[in-house]
Amino acid sequence: MLFSASSYLYPYGAGWLDALPSGRRGDGDGTGRWAICAPVDRSVPAGAGPIGAWSAPRGASAVRTGARQCFSRAVTATPTHRTIDAVWRIESARLIAGLVRLVRDVGLAEDLAQDALVAALEQWPSSGVPDNPGAWLMSVAKRRAIDAIRREKVLERKHEQLGRELEIERGTGVADFDAAVDGAEVGDDLLRLMFIACHPVLSTEARVALTLRLLGGLTTPEIARAFLIPEPTVAQRIVRAKRTLADKRVPFEVPGGDERAARLSSVLEVLYLIFNEGYSATAGDDWVRPALCEEAMRLGRVLAELTPREPEVHGLVALMEIQASRLRARVGPSGEPVLLLDQDRGAWDQLLIRRGLAALERAEAIGDARGRYVLQAAIAACHARARTAEQTDWPRIAELYRELSELVPSPVVELNRAVAVGMAYGPAAGLELVDALAAEPSLKEYHLLPSVRGDLLASLGRLDEAGTELARAASLTRNNRERELLLRRVEDCARGRVPTR
Repeated sequence: MLFSASSYLYPYGAGWLDALPSGRRGDGDGTGRWAICAPVDRSVPAGAGPIGAWSAPRGASAVRTGARQCFSRAVTATPTHRTIDAVWRIESARLIAGLVRLVRDVGLAEDLAQDALVAALEQWPSSGVPDNPGAWLMSVAKRRAIDAIRREKVLERKHEQLGRELEIERGTGVADFDAAVDGAEVGDDLLRLMFIACHPVLSTEARVALTLRLLGGLTTPEIARAFLIPEPTVAQRIVRAKRTLADKRVPFEVPGGDERAARLSSVLEVLYLIFNEGYSATAGDDWVRPALCEEAMRLGRVLAELTPREPEVHGLVALMEIQASRLRARVGPSGEPVLLLDQDRGAWDQLLIRRGLAALERAEAIGDARGRYVLQAAIAACHARARTAEQTDWPRIAELYRELSELVPSPVVELNRAVAVGMAYGPAAGLELVDALAAEPSLKEYHLLPSVRGDLLASLGRLDEAGTELARAASLTRNNRERELLLRRVEDCARGRVPTR
């Protein structure tokens, strides 16, 4: 597990900045746009986001990843295209998961799913949306699978099997989407897809991109915008991830035994990283990116349904639900950060809090020993249960961080514990712990170390030193909103005022 500022500091309750950090997945400018993979038309300007009215170009069939590129075209959305967008968001993961089980190739499965989507964009505006759109998409994709198998002259027995199934479908139709994936449990396929997208053989960045692409249904431009990285970089990560999975012959299966725990940890890490990047953006002009939080929570809920006896899964869901309850209160009218102790707790989403606390109860009921996510959820719950900032149980939070530090030793966890200790037992006690971390190499360029130290110094009345530390923190952060906040606090110190925490 990689621990970072967005993983621990402030978000889970220890902090003055509340620096971790929300509606429907944003489509940028709200117009609704659609991106689809097809032969490149250089005359078409690049767009971004989910769906808009779009006429599929002739011959726009998805082929192998290396031979295609993605482009998008944005126009006014029609009801049919909005429906297609909704269907794709709902069904794409299950569609791809079922296809991977059939063809045993993640790249080919996504190509086949994109082919089916192109067909829907071409046909549904005139023919109407079918009664069972998921089954329709699977039927089209399976026909394309047969064509691909023929072309490559492999898996002949699978070809015959698919052919027989299609003959049956032509005569009887497909009763439901589950039948369209050979009657197998769709949940099993989704769980397999989660494990393969988050396989440790892939880099962390590749796992995040592939998960958002295959399980989240996000386009390459959407992923690039969410993480403020170039589209070609995202595209390369996805292509290389698929190639790696194929080259390593990663099986499409749910791991068992000891391997299952390690692989599940990888899945949880990816979901957590996605959520944290939305809750506390590491760079750019936005303090939060709600779309990423929502997608991580959605996938976490799906995973919890598929693995009901895994306490850490419920712990992560609880953590994300409780943290997300504060999203609206964390941002002011102009997008400026609102610190934890200054937030209007009446604006916290009580439904998310109740769901988070319920998930925490399930996690604690299942497991005897609390894992890292359950402990962090317990910290978040301390804040959720406090009706006012003054009622926060800081000693309890400090103790939970001590327990977390013993379970997962990390200087960032210790920094969080120092903040909680400072709130519970006074700034001098917190500063002592922070100063013990000053020589830690991994925190050398970590902006929250001088930020925390500056806050503690200010609370002790050492404003000149505090201003120096806060200015250093401002120089290290890559988030513009956070930099503005820190510089305002530097000004407060220069004017002899203790910055609000």
